[in-house]
Amino acid sequence: MGSFAVSDISGRKNHLLNNAKAVFGTQEWAESNANFINGCTHDCKYCYSKAMAIRFGRKTSKDWKVEEIRKHSLQKRFKKTEGTIMFPSAHDICPDRLDASLEFLENILSPGNNVLIVTKPHYRCIQAICDKFSGFKDNILFRFTIGSSNSEVLKFWEPGAPDFEERLACLRFASYKEFQTSVSCEPMLDDNIGDVIQQVLPFVSDAIWIGKANSLLGRLKLNGETSNHTTKKAYELIEWQSNSNIMSLYCQFKDNPKIKWKESIKRIIGLEIPTKRGLDV
Repeated sequence: MGSFAVSDISGRKNHLLNNAKAVFGTQEWAESNANFINGCTHDCKYCYSKAMAIRFGRKTSKDWKVEEIRKHSLQKRFKKTEGTIMFPSAHDICPDRLDASLEFLENILSPGNNVLIVTKPHYRCIQAICDKFSGFKDNILFRFTIGSSNSEVLKFWEPGAPDFEERLACLRFASYKEFQTSVSCEPMLDDNIGDVIQQVLPFVSDAIWIGKANSLLGRLKLNGETSNHTTKKAYELIEWQSNSNIMSLYCQFKDNPKIKWKESIKRIIGLEIPTKRGLDV
């Protein structure tokens, strides 16, 4: 494994930090997003969508996990677009709304669009998607969010979402069905992300994305997650994701061609940040 010199990238890093056009978040992966639900039963403590819904009065911290279908969005008829569409980005694909999710996904795929399905996956849902859309394997890329291999850690931060074993089973299933597969380790939820990489790598055809927990304290505050225990856990996570630890993580995995780095890490390491949406690099 090659050496890593901070001085070698300091100039380029400073240049990138001043690049106001750099894309981030979902824009790194897709040119556009598609959603049809307000709220999410996963009720993740750090959720950006929950924070924005609360901030703009669409939901409260107490009723966020009550999912509401936006009928006008569900009935939208999509046109063919050259860029990738990410579905979902503001909620998730959960069993209680599975039929509607399949209908919505069919609306996106029917014109020939390419779809990035980003989800904390439920096995029943992934089975249904793979069965219904077996003829769209060239148009679908799964990206399963797995921030830890410890189900207790996942349960703490993502209380309504599946455990690690179910998410890994979904990845194996989608891989077995010969769909394109990838994993998002954003946010990393503990200091053992290497174990996630080791376990998922055999079933990933595309990439494993690594990213920090962004704006963690602010999002927790907006989401009403302000208990002493949660705040303590948040500070522990922030401390672990220090620049020096991120650099060490980069050195460990930088030569693996399937590992990709989100903007939050690219800024620390000094890697080039795209200025065009949806490049997925």
